[in-house]
Amino acid sequence: MAQELSAELGARLPGVPLGLHPTAFPGHGRALARAAEGRPLLVSISGDGGYNEVVNGAMDAGATAVCAVMGAGNANDHRRSTRTLPLAEAIVRGEVRRMDLLRLTVGEGPRAWSRYSHSYVGFGLTPLMAIGIEAGIKGRFTELVSVAGSLRGLAPIEVTRADGARAVLDSLILANIPRIAKYGRLSGAGYPDDGMFEVVILPHAARWRIGLMAFRAVTVGLGARQSVPSYSFTSTEAIPLQIDGEVMDVGAGTPVLVESAHQALATLG
Repeated sequence: MAQELSAELGARLPGVPLGLHPTAFPGHGRALARAAEGRPLLVSISGDGGYNEVVNGAMDAGATAVCAVMGAGNANDHRRSTRTLPLAEAIVRGEVRRMDLLRLTVGEGPRAWSRYSHSYVGFGLTPLMAIGIEAGIKGRFTELVSVAGSLRGLAPIEVTRADGARAVLDSLILANIPRIAKYGRLSGAGYPDDGMFEVVILPHAARWRIGLMAFRAVTVGLGARQSVPSYSFTSTEAIPLQIDGEVMDVGAGTPVLVESAHQALATLG
């Protein structure tokens, strides 16, 4: 796909320098994007996780690059949610627009770490959904069956909110786009450039209620959600998180802050 895109752009934009840089290991996309000089256009031929690396590398370098993604992964949630033109056509036109990012900060003080998300940060159910989709046989029906099967392993997460109240949840999703996990539609509203993101909370409930929510998400969607510029909590115990399709963990007693980085990313496509 990268070679095909390069060939098309070479024919339509003669004289414009083009380079292909395959990644060799996890994190390599971030390193390549960070090392890019000037104000380049960085196109990630990848899924959501690979594009997350490129976006973070561009932000490391001072956000001077324009970033775009050609969906070559499994879910491609970001590309499906934000696509306005075929990528090659958008590059030829060169009409750059800006969109928000989510800035995730985990911990406080010298041991804190941060990472940007182009699409969403999820806790509880969404990491399990990601693992279920990745482990299952590809195809809409079989992937949905895999997601349903993953609900058996769901354990509720307990968090302490900023107001001091404790909450037991099955899922907490902070989303900059309306679609996640390939088939799920979170919100009928919300825009990725308004300085706000949507909060989707699923309190701990019986498994059949979770299944009903998941079915609604992949059919009619979940409807309008609360929009906020920031959201914070402290994990009561160790919990998994998913950021743009990549799964990692948050330790017990760790402060978590997600903020909207308003129009921080230059993009096209």
